[in-house]
Amino acid sequence: MEFILEHTDAGTGARAGRIETDHGTILTPVFMPVGTVGSVKGVSPRELKSDINAQITLGNAYHLYLRPGVDILKKAGGLHRFQNWDRPILTDSGGYQVFSLSGIRKLTEEGVRFQSHLDGSYHLFSPEAVMDIQRAIGADIMMVLDECPPGDSTHRYADDSNHLTIRWARRCREHFDQNPAQYGHSQALFGIVQGVVYPDLRRKSAEQLLEIGFPGYAIGGLSVGEPSEQMYDMVEVVNQVLPADKPRYLMGVGTPENLIENVARGVDMFDCVMPTRNGRNGSIFTTRGIANMKNARWKDAFEPVDPGLDAYHSSAFTKAYVRHLIQSGEILGIRITTMQNLALYHWVMRSAREAILEDRYGEWMNTVLPDLTARL
Repeated sequence: MEFILEHTDAGTGARAGRIETDHGTILTPVFMPVGTVGSVKGVSPRELKSDINAQITLGNAYHLYLRPGVDILKKAGGLHRFQNWDRPILTDSGGYQVFSLSGIRKLTEEGVRFQSHLDGSYHLFSPEAVMDIQRAIGADIMMVLDECPPGDSTHRYADDSNHLTIRWARRCREHFDQNPAQYGHSQALFGIVQGVVYPDLRRKSAEQLLEIGFPGYAIGGLSVGEPSEQMYDMVEVVNQVLPADKPRYLMGVGTPENLIENVARGVDMFDCVMPTRNGRNGSIFTTRGIANMKNARWKDAFEPVDPGLDAYHSSAFTKAYVRHLIQSGEILGIRITTMQNLALYHWVMRSAREAILEDRYGEWMNTVLPDLTARL
C-alpha cells in the first residue's frame, strides 16, 4: 500500500490524496460503506460499484470469524472472491465488538476471551490470532487489536488501557511481519490511537504507535457518546502528532456534518453504519436536509427523493412513493432509502475532494453544512 498526499487546502487542514492498493486506487477523503459480514446491507456489489461508486468497503473480523468462519473464507480464496468484490477491503480487528460484550468477555495480557453472541461458545482473540484471521480474510488494510475503553473512563483506566493497546499493537506488528499475505495480493496494517478524551493520552498513544511504525493510523474510541466538539478536539490533538505522509482513518464516524468537520481537521478515511442503519429505519440524508420518510407530510409529496443529487434512486422515485413503500413494509422502500444515504455520503466526499483541490474547502463547507443539517 502507498499513500500519496496530493494537496492540502490552503485555508484548513483538509487533505486530498490517494491510496494505492493491489485492488485499486482509493481517492481521499473517502467514506467506506460497512459490510460487517461481507455484505453492505441491502446493496449488491454491482450496485455499490455502478450506482454508488464505492471505492472500498469494510468488513469485520469478529463477525466473519464466527460466521462463515476462517476455513470457509480460505476455501473461497478470501473475502474478495467470496463476496464478489474486486475493489479494496478494510477489516476492523473485531476489538470494538468484543469489548462491547462486556458481560461475556475477560481481558488479559494474552488477549480477550469472549463468548460468541451466536451460540455462547468461548474464543480467544490474541493479537496474533487477530492477525491470522485478517490474513485469512484477505483484507487490503488490516487493523491491530486494541481495547476500546468506555467513553466515561477515568484517566487512570484510560492510561492503563492504552499501555495494553500499545503492547498488543507491537505484537500485532511483529506477527504481521513474520507471516506473509495470502491470495497473491499485499496487505497493510494500521495502528489505532486510543486515549478516550484525554489530550495527553491521545498524544502519547500516537507517539508510541509512531515508534512501532505503521503505513497508516486510525483514531479509535470516539463517537461513543461524547459531544461532537470534544471529538473534534481529540482529532486535532492526534493529527498534530500523526505524520502528514500517512493516511488517517477516523473509525465509526459519523453524520455528514461529522465527516465534513473532520476532513477540515485532516482526516482521510471514514466508516459508519449510519447511512445503512438509518436507511433501514426510513430516515434519509439529502442535499436539502434530513427527512423521516415515515412522516405523514410526505404522503402527497411528489417531488424526487433528492432533487439535488443526480442518482437513479434520487431522481426516479418520489417521496410519496417511498413513504408508501416504507409504510407498506416493502423491501424496495428500505433499499431506496439505503441507496440514497450511501449516495449522499459519497457525494459529500467527492465534493469535498474537489473543493480541497481548488483551495476552497472552507467556503464549500460553510455553504453545504446548513442545508445538510436541516431537519425537513
